[in-house]
Amino acid sequence: MEITAAHFYTFFIYLILGLYTLSLILILIYSLTQLNMLRYFLRYQKKNKAAVTLFAEDQLPKVTIQLPLYNELYVVERLLKCITALNYPLEKLQIQVLDDSTDESLTLTQKLVKSYKAKNITIEHLHRTKREGFKAGALKEGLKSATGEFIAIFDADFLPESDWLLKTVPHFSDAKVGVVQTRWGHLNKDYSVWTRVQAFALDAHFLLEQIGRNQQQHFINFNGTAGIWRKSCIIDAGNWEGDTLTEDLDLSYRAQLKQWKFVYLDDVVTPAELPVTLEAIRSQQFRWNKGGAENFRKMIQRVLFSKQLSTGVKFNASVHLLNSSMFLCVMLVAILSIPILFIKVQIPELSLFFNLGSLFILSTLIFFICYWFVHQHIYGKGLSSFFNYTKHFFLFYTLVMGFSIHNAIAVLEGHFGKKSPFIRTPKYNINATNTDLNKTKYQPKKRSRFTYLEMGFAVYFLFGIYAAFFGATSGDFGLFPFHILLFIGFCSISIFGMKQKY
Repeated sequence: MEITAAHFYTFFIYLILGLYTLSLILILIYSLTQLNMLRYFLRYQKKNKAAVTLFAEDQLPKVTIQLPLYNELYVVERLLKCITALNYPLEKLQIQVLDDSTDESLTLTQKLVKSYKAKNITIEHLHRTKREGFKAGALKEGLKSATGEFIAIFDADFLPESDWLLKTVPHFSDAKVGVVQTRWGHLNKDYSVWTRVQAFALDAHFLLEQIGRNQQQHFINFNGTAGIWRKSCIIDAGNWEGDTLTEDLDLSYRAQLKQWKFVYLDDVVTPAELPVTLEAIRSQQFRWNKGGAENFRKMIQRVLFSKQLSTGVKFNASVHLLNSSMFLCVMLVAILSIPILFIKVQIPELSLFFNLGSLFILSTLIFFICYWFVHQHIYGKGLSSFFNYTKHFFLFYTLVMGFSIHNAIAVLEGHFGKKSPFIRTPKYNINATNTDLNKTKYQPKKRSRFTYLEMGFAVYFLFGIYAAFFGATSGDFGLFPFHILLFIGFCSISIFGMKQKY
């Protein structure tokens, strides 16, 4: 049979419709898992929390605190001041500064560590000249000389309360507990619209998802910082590995496959600094999303073929590992939505496919409901709270769409195995440096290529808005609200990128 242009055209149309439909269905499935976690989150709110067996002071175990650093000029002094003030017996506390720095922060950190040593604090400065394995490599190297039975980890911008160890260590009275993870707080949530949106998204993860999964005894993840490991759990799970950009998710899954329990404490909040520049947000998002896809490739077979896991645990773990891939689905739905308008005009008999666009509305409604309960938990109920929430939800939603191309590329690189270095998220100690961020040394030297790409997509979705009023597709407003949100999202990010000085 001869393949004609007509055959190719028909195949192309059905390929578009198939990808569009599949992406919508996957987004809906993901939203339904969020709804299921909401059920357990609400049940958790009514639950009487079990009492924790406290250690007597003379029975407190030895703890090693690891502080992985890489060029943290603006926050290292604040970090060490906080960590050395933790309320814990000095003879049972070891602080490791795992410093891979290559700039002047190295000298500053050495001086600070020396000054704290003079105060009889057990603190050591470990400097590697090669960043082999990046953060995972630094943590693994530090573990060789770690004397603590438990290993607490804090990134450079995290500032735990003085009683943090006294609140977390007692949860290891159960010998099967391998990790205790605390909730992230936000030091600079109100700095800008970008920090407010990041706080909104992180709160949803740390309350809805972490509680929802933990209550069902499904796999959760150590979040890379503000948590504490049993040292024997790290060793039993195979130690830190640097072959993915999210070494925390990787080790979390290997530990849980070994039947270690994870405890999540939503009532212990560890404040941290949110990224304030577009490039800092990009680097963090890229690392998290690519790392998630890399871990799907690495862990999915081990999860699915495990004889110890139930079907429910396997399904939820699969969805968890595919979290970042939702950006790929959002990107496909967004890009294909404009060709769909024209296919609808030419082939109206395929109306079933076009009506599936309502699945996105249903998914959006589910997300809106789920995140409202998270907002209530933090900020309370009431009409004013609801209006404030609605504003932040749509800001969050539009910017998620705006970042969909950037994050989808990260996901594709992860799924296809393209390797890239661990790019740190710069921290600025924002209260001290917010007068002029452009003068800080960690600002990028040139504008990201994604800024121009996102500008192009803003124009693309502006055409989608135009198509609702003019041409062959005029009068079809079914996708008009979607294209408005996409245009605002891409436009906002590209303008923010263009306004930054280099």
